[in-house]
Amino acid sequence: MRQISGKIKLPAGKKVAVNLGADFDAHSVWMGSMNKFSPSYMHRGEFGAEVGAPRLLKLMDKYNIKGNWCIPGHTVDTFFDICKEVVERGHEVTHHGYAHENPTPMSYEEEEAIMIKGFESLARLGVRPRGYRSPAWDYSPNTLSILEKHGFEYDSSLMGNDLHPYRPRPIVPHMDKASEYGKPSRILEIPVSWYLDDFPTQELVFGSMDGLADPDVLFQRWKDIFDYAVDHEEGACVVLTTHPQTIGRAHMITRLEKLIQHMESRGAWFCTLGEIYDNFEENPVHKEAAAEVLA
Repeated sequence: MRQISGKIKLPAGKKVAVNLGADFDAHSVWMGSMNKFSPSYMHRGEFGAEVGAPRLLKLMDKYNIKGNWCIPGHTVDTFFDICKEVVERGHEVTHHGYAHENPTPMSYEEEEAIMIKGFESLARLGVRPRGYRSPAWDYSPNTLSILEKHGFEYDSSLMGNDLHPYRPRPIVPHMDKASEYGKPSRILEIPVSWYLDDFPTQELVFGSMDGLADPDVLFQRWKDIFDYAVDHEEGACVVLTTHPQTIGRAHMITRLEKLIQHMESRGAWFCTLGEIYDNFEENPVHKEAAAEVLA
């Protein structure tokens, strides 16, 4: 069976669905993904919560944009007030682990326990998330089944497409024969891309990330991807992944505003991942296969 993908039903006059997402990792990205615990890295995470997040919220308010804040439970527990403000301003909150843990080496039980711990923290905000984003966009062999078990409607962690949502399938890779695909999931995958992420090129991490790249190159890439979707795709989505401690820098937030203005001028529909899910339509050639998945 080929990939089951589709398009998004857009409001009249709109050309592309754009999700402005914020992975609000704060301390957790340094601890869970980088194994960095020094005060220096903790203060960089604090910048994201105390300075970057308010700047991004202010910019989104200015353009009446509702997006997704993917919040680890650790961020809720450490910086509760600003997380509560995210909810009060009408943004959708997405599950993002507890302390940005890499799920790939975990047992089923370990991974599910972290999922539940994240739920418990988000419940303090009055949130039961519809969707999930894996820390570092990595999966274990158990992740998809755990998401199905806990009733998620969508995931936004994988890269089997770039501009169109699809139904993810379990994969068993083999070196000596063809890889095996399982049955497509009822969960909708709203794909991400490292090319649409601000963190890798901008954040300096000694020993692993050079960072400090020319931000104009980053924003030109984002503009080019969006423009391609407008000019060549029907019912596409562009999912931007930002981090408050990165995009909230003065030179970054001003460039983001210019990008928003450009996207608005070319028919962007700024929306949440939940709205993408609600307006997704399977390609007609996949209708029968999709009906089996969703039965």
